[in-house]
Amino acid sequence: MTAADSTPETLEAAAAEHTRLAEEIRGHDRRYYEQDAPAISDAEYDALRRRLIEIEAQYPELVTPDSPTQRVSGAPSEKFAKSRHGVPMLSLENAFDEEDVAEFVGRVRRFLNITTDIAFQAEPKIDGLSCNLRYESGRLTVAATRGDGETGENVTANVLTIPDIPKRLDGGGVPDLIEVRGEVYFPHDRFKALNERQAEAGKPIYANPRNAAGGSLRQLDAEITRSRGLKFFAYGWGEASSLPAETQSAMTATLREWGFVTNPLVRVVGTVEEMTAYHREIEEQRATLGYDIDGVVYKVDRLDLQRRLGFVSRSPRWAIAHKFAAEQATTILRDIEIQVGRTGKLTPVAKLEPVTVGGVVVANATLHNEDFIRGVDSHGQPVRDGNDIRVGDTVVVQRAGDVIPQIVRVLVEKRPPESRPYEFPTTCPACGSHAVREEGVSDRRCTGGLVCPAQLQERLRHFVSRDAMDIEGLGEKQVLALHEWGLVNEPSDIFRLETAEKDGLARLRNREGWGATSVRNLFAAIEAARSRPVNRVLFALGIRHVGEINAKRLMRHFGTLDRLRETSLAAHPPSGESRADKGNEAWREIVDVPGIGTVVAGAVVEFFQEPRNEAVLDALLAELQPEEMERVAEESPVAGKTVVFTGTLERMTRDEAKAQAERLGAKVSGSVSKKTDIVVAGPGAGSKLKQAAELGLQVMSEDEWLGLIGAGEAGP
Repeated sequence: MTAADSTPETLEAAAAEHTRLAEEIRGHDRRYYEQDAPAISDAEYDALRRRLIEIEAQYPELVTPDSPTQRVSGAPSEKFAKSRHGVPMLSLENAFDEEDVAEFVGRVRRFLNITTDIAFQAEPKIDGLSCNLRYESGRLTVAATRGDGETGENVTANVLTIPDIPKRLDGGGVPDLIEVRGEVYFPHDRFKALNERQAEAGKPIYANPRNAAGGSLRQLDAEITRSRGLKFFAYGWGEASSLPAETQSAMTATLREWGFVTNPLVRVVGTVEEMTAYHREIEEQRATLGYDIDGVVYKVDRLDLQRRLGFVSRSPRWAIAHKFAAEQATTILRDIEIQVGRTGKLTPVAKLEPVTVGGVVVANATLHNEDFIRGVDSHGQPVRDGNDIRVGDTVVVQRAGDVIPQIVRVLVEKRPPESRPYEFPTTCPACGSHAVREEGVSDRRCTGGLVCPAQLQERLRHFVSRDAMDIEGLGEKQVLALHEWGLVNEPSDIFRLETAEKDGLARLRNREGWGATSVRNLFAAIEAARSRPVNRVLFALGIRHVGEINAKRLMRHFGTLDRLRETSLAAHPPSGESRADKGNEAWREIVDVPGIGTVVAGAVVEFFQEPRNEAVLDALLAELQPEEMERVAEESPVAGKTVVFTGTLERMTRDEAKAQAERLGAKVSGSVSKKTDIVVAGPGAGSKLKQAAELGLQVMSEDEWLGLIGAGEAGP
């Protein structure tokens, strides 16, 4: 979704998109402001916000106080005491081109009813962590992060270790009370040294200086903050008992006289042309500054005009951030390496001739998938001018949001004459199993779910999970430890642990976290898991698209894993060469299972037809005696109905209620919608009950539900 998309034609469609966008933006805000771990580029984030603003402009009734457009992003961490700012710390509106800047200047003039040029202070936009410093009688008393704009984290002890921040203010005109604001940042040389130390110590490295600044300022040990070498630029103020100057530029000079470091590139400009010229000049210097910036900021210089302009929701009318495009550089693609993710996805990575982009040395870049390499989308339509990517190509690399390097353009005119199109592997480089694509999907995935070393830990974690084999005492942490110790390398090894223990081949007893009692209890739990219902065993195999519901659908039809396996081995999907080809009888049997279809059937057939899965599957099934699935009561009064349980159930657990409803042929959902037939509400039911009432759905108590299904006083 981008800002270029058309506005929804109906309020209902707009409301649905608004809700989705707002939730997505809030998630990215948490990752960026609170966790210092952004998941998307600044450009992608800005596009989401622009789209939200566009929808709210068309449908003002969708604007609510908690919309991301009305609130400052971020929230204070629970690790630190909270500190309320005397004056809120707001965000800035963004400009992305000269037209946006001209519109901003025009809005300012119209609001003030001024036709002559207005002076603006222009300054680099530092990409760090905003900080509010409260000085009383010239002494620093509290330092806080921005947080949600109203309240931040009290990081005073850590801020006192930053040499650029004075503990007392010197010079004339210091007010009795003033909040000085600025940006804590990481210089490039110190950021590089920090990451080298992190790598040597086996600790995670930081993605960029902004993340490192946030992580360093939020250390619980102030001595760690001191060792990081953070720096600070002052650029403004919040609450103040008085101000000794009448312009932004004069106040910036005053901050410098009081002992703060201010940016030497600050300048007063008077026209749109001077503003955009300044933007170009700073962008050209960007790579040589020694610290990260992501644009420039323009502020109306006269403070009396700032006061007249005031604020709108989350930003001042008198300032704007003119963002840079993501920075780019040219280099040579030396190789393409395929990495296999824990879910089997094959991801191509470009191995580049190292190049500095935005002060960071980039040697790798994401290539996303094989369609991206070919220069097409998942439907085969050309993208990126239709140029494919080849080893030996000269490429333009971009650090999206200065975080994730990616290739944005191929300089075809510099392509070596001997180059050849890249052939994406059709077998997994980690295990040699088939790597397949689903129709309309760009990703290729390994089918060797039980044998692929890249997927093994994820497969084992899923295998023992609660809704799969549910082996008490063998959670995610324990099964991964057993794998690291070499005791469990495939699912069947779990069921051979007791024999290995008795034979002295793999002693578990007395290892860290295990004693005689815990080992005895584990072996009992493993023994009980041998007879799990067959649908849970199928779900535990981790076949793509086969979740709890599809596992039940398949086993309700086939009855045993052996029969599903035999049918899958005999299945031949349509060749695609003829519309009349519907696949053979075995394929059609799987596809025709109610609720399955071609995508799920394809994943099941690929799994069972992958030869490398065969021996591992045989070994597992030799250890199990799966129980037959409980049959669905086709004539029950709730067969085919969608049921939602909410609130506290007093006569059974939520899992028992769900299992009972499914045995009676009902579908249990976790959310209320127009498709819901029955809502069973216990004490403490909240939003779901309210939503059910709004939709006019059938609502009943737990006792009424038990009466409906004929359980009565007998319980589940």
